[in-house]
Amino acid sequence: MTEASAVLAQLDSVGAYFTVRYGERPDPDGFRPLSDLYGTDGAGDGGGAADPLSAYVRLYARRMGTDQLRVAASTLQLGLAARLWSVALGTAVLAGRLPDLTPERLRVRLTDDGPLELWLPVPVLAPQGPQPDHPAGAVLAAVYLAHLRPFHAALRARYGLSPHTLRGNAASALVGAVRVLNGRRPEAEARATALAAAVLASEPLAGSGDFIVEEGLGFAFLRNNCCLYYRVPGGGLCGDCVLRHPRSSRPAAR
Repeated sequence: MTEASAVLAQLDSVGAYFTVRYGERPDPDGFRPLSDLYGTDGAGDGGGAADPLSAYVRLYARRMGTDQLRVAASTLQLGLAARLWSVALGTAVLAGRLPDLTPERLRVRLTDDGPLELWLPVPVLAPQGPQPDHPAGAVLAAVYLAHLRPFHAALRARYGLSPHTLRGNAASALVGAVRVLNGRRPEAEARATALAAAVLASEPLAGSGDFIVEEGLGFAFLRNNCCLYYRVPGGGLCGDCVLRHPRSSRPAAR
C-alpha cells in the first residue's frame, strides 16, 4: 500500500461521504474527471452524455421531484461540496496530509439512487505547502479553489445561481462534514472543529454564516442565505437556514 492509499484508507470507517475509491477498478464505467462538470461552454440544457453538468442536474431534479433546475443545481453543488470537504478535512485531521484531489485526477460518478462516488485511479499525496502546521490553507485550496470556484462559475453561467447561495452551500457542507467526523472520531473533535473554523473564517467563505463554538457544548452554524430546498414540494427549511434563523435574532458569533 502506498502512502497516499494509506491516507485514504483512514477514511473508510468514517462514512460513505468520506470514502474515495482508489487504484484500478473492475467497473470504471460512468466515471469522468470532475473537470468535465466545470466547463461553462455547454450549449443549452439538453442533459445528454456530452453535457455532464446538465445530465447530473436533471438527475437530481428527478430524484427531488421538481422541475426547477436551479434548485436541483444548488442541491448538486451542496452534495459535491460535502464529498470534497469530507475527504480533505478527514485526511488533514486524521493523517496530517491531503491526497492530490485536482479536478483532472479525481473522477466522479453519479448513480440513480446514491451519493456521488469518487475515485482516484492513481492516488498520490498533494505537495506539502509552505506552512504544513497550518492546514486550513491547504484544505481551502484543495476544495474551494481547485473545485468549487470553477464549479460555481459554471452553475452561475448555466443556472443563474447566486454567488451568496453557492458560498453558503459550501460553508454548510463543510460544517456537515465536520459534524459527521466529530461524531465518528470523537478523539479528533478539537482538531476538526478548529480546522473547520479556520477555513470558514478565510476568504471566500468568511461572512457566509455564523460559526458559533461553545466550549464543552460543541458548535452551531447559521448561514446567511438559503440553499433553495424549500422550493421542492415538501422540502421545508434546513436547520441552518437564514429563513429559520434571521440574522437580527442570532447570538453573537465567536
